Amino acid sequence: MVVTAHPDDVDFGAAGTVATWTAAGIEVSYCVCTSGEASGEAGRDAAEMARVREAEQRAAAEQVGVREVTFLGYADGAVEPSLALRRDIARVIRRVRPDRVLTWSPEINWSFIPTTHPDHRAVGAATFAAVYPDARNPHAFPELLADEGLEPWSVPELWLADGPVTLRNHAVDVTAYADKKLAALRSHVSQVGAAEGLEENIRAYLAGTASRYGMADGRLAEDFQVVDTG
Repeated sequence: MVVTAHPDDVDFGAAGTVATWTAAGIEVSYCVCTSGEASGEAGRDAAEMARVREAEQRAAAEQVGVREVTFLGYADGAVEPSLALRRDIARVIRRVRPDRVLTWSPEINWSFIPTTHPDHRAVGAATFAAVYPDARNPHAFPELLADEGLEPWSVPELWLADGPVTLRNHAVDVTAYADKKLAALRSHVSQVGAAEGLEENIRAYLAGTASRYGMADGRLAEDFQVVDTG
């Protein structure tokens, strides 16, 4: 299960990795906390932008073999790691019952500030709390069990994207799935359009990541901080 703040976050940060999982027969679902309505030109209709971006994320998910996308409807640009958000993410975890959750780091990536959006960090913090302890604790949000019949669920593994480089400890070779990642990114027409240099920039970044982990020239990789949550 992948939890993100906005449509397109997963495609920039982890779509190659997701494609390796689905190719191996692993079922992946997305939980997107906002609908990305705080984007586009000034004066555009926010509700229409949300509709467009939700459709783009569903199309992008199809490119990497993901069929289920849940939108939580929080306000884009105003996400906080609130109890309500923790509850809503814990609800999805209990429903999906994943063996692994991938989300964004709650820490600042000082090496590349443009991706360190406050919403990303808020979602990371809320997801961490939903994984541990909320989803596994029958006394956390008891209404999930009492009213909705959602049994507690322990997620043994948490993957954090876009955290400080020094904390990342695992790389995934995505060389064979780079085209799928790029197709997913191109699905976000409202965000990338016909952006020149997108493929070259993405491939260069992935090549640099692979090089840091000692992979051979020509390999492409995405990296994460993988945490055993017991």
